[in-house]
Amino acid sequence: MTQAPAREPHTARRHDREILALAVPAFGALVAEPLFLMADSAIVGHLGTPQLAGLGIAAALLTTAVSVFVFLAYATTAAVARRVGAGDLQAAIRQGMDGIWLALILGAVVGVAVLPTAPALVDLFGASPTAAPHATTYLRISALGIPAMLMVLAATGVLRGLQDTRTPLYVAIGGFAANAALNLGLVYGAGLGIAGSAWGTVLAQWAMAAVYLAVVVRGARRHGASLRPDAAGIRACAQAGVPLLVRTLSLRAVLMIATAVAARLGDAEIAAHQIALTLWSLLAFALDAIAIAGQTIIGRYLGAEDAAGARAVCRRMVQWGIASGVVMGALVAAALPVFIPLFTTDPAVRDILVPALLVVAVGQPIAGIVFVLDGVLMGAGDGPYLAWAMLLVLAVFTPAALLVPTVGGGLTALWWAMTLMMTVRMVTLWIRARSGRWLVTGAVRA
Repeated sequence: MTQAPAREPHTARRHDREILALAVPAFGALVAEPLFLMADSAIVGHLGTPQLAGLGIAAALLTTAVSVFVFLAYATTAAVARRVGAGDLQAAIRQGMDGIWLALILGAVVGVAVLPTAPALVDLFGASPTAAPHATTYLRISALGIPAMLMVLAATGVLRGLQDTRTPLYVAIGGFAANAALNLGLVYGAGLGIAGSAWGTVLAQWAMAAVYLAVVVRGARRHGASLRPDAAGIRACAQAGVPLLVRTLSLRAVLMIATAVAARLGDAEIAAHQIALTLWSLLAFALDAIAIAGQTIIGRYLGAEDAAGARAVCRRMVQWGIASGVVMGALVAAALPVFIPLFTTDPAVRDILVPALLVVAVGQPIAGIVFVLDGVLMGAGDGPYLAWAMLLVLAVFTPAALLVPTVGGGLTALWWAMTLMMTVRMVTLWIRARSGRWLVTGAVRA
């Protein structure tokens, strides 16, 4: 076992360097991921409307199936970073391998489940008779890539825990380029249509997984870490991930309820809501990059038994979150005249969208605090608290959102309910951060 690195004085400048070094590449990797779907949409869109509609349905199903397992990245980052902080790189990589094995197992189970149920899943989404065959084709082929997608999540968590966010950026860029090239060649060059797009994405995802595995395996051999599956380690990873799974499902439920309520308000409202949600999600990428830095840095400090450092960097990151939120909120408000025409020319949608986006802008400083503290507590391995807090948030948001069609206020009222949801999240996270109960030090959270 190597010794933990000597501690440096806890200064704002030092913490800023750490945050920037991790957050900037993480932001690039986060932004690169949605480019997969954008490339697929651009290429498939030229095949026809039914094909594009089928892609949209299949992509929504795939995104849901994969995103609920995002804990593979979050839990692995925290666990690996603790081992790094404790100076035990061999155990850190061993911990990461357990996460990757768990991802492979879960991916195989989900992939096998999707293959025979693809037509039924597509029907659940209300696909039209012309779009359903294309959605089923894309979903069935893409199911073969689900194990790779989950392995990429886990391996990304390993590298983040090892304080490396640059490699995931390079892999994401390479994966996007390969995906675009393969799709063009298979869809048009080989004449495979939407099936070619699915195969291109599957091949690109497995290539990314292979690159990640090569990096992790090289590190494992360098530090003498075993590559074999360890039942106890895999079970521990799964147990650590359950609370984060509850948290993620609760958040997904919030977004689904919001979309369902918007749909009840009318066609113009649901169209405006989707645009507002797209912008809200885009802004979340920037804030999530800071949260990822928080997971990585906090885990390392706690592993090194430096509670003072963890508290200091938490305080500094909250300042970053507030400042980032203020800047992005101001940018949203200022960019409305340019942003809205990019998405719609319908006057009814535009009239509904403007006040809703102003609410989004107002809520950005709150979102900045939420994302940062979420990352801090994830880095501390405080999953059970995050799960209970998010269940409370869901309990508060659900009646507030469902009352919107009754009390009036339209889409603007719905986005005020979303802001209420984020405010409750902020309060629950702030209380936990202030309590200090998350400051559990050591290579493994007891």
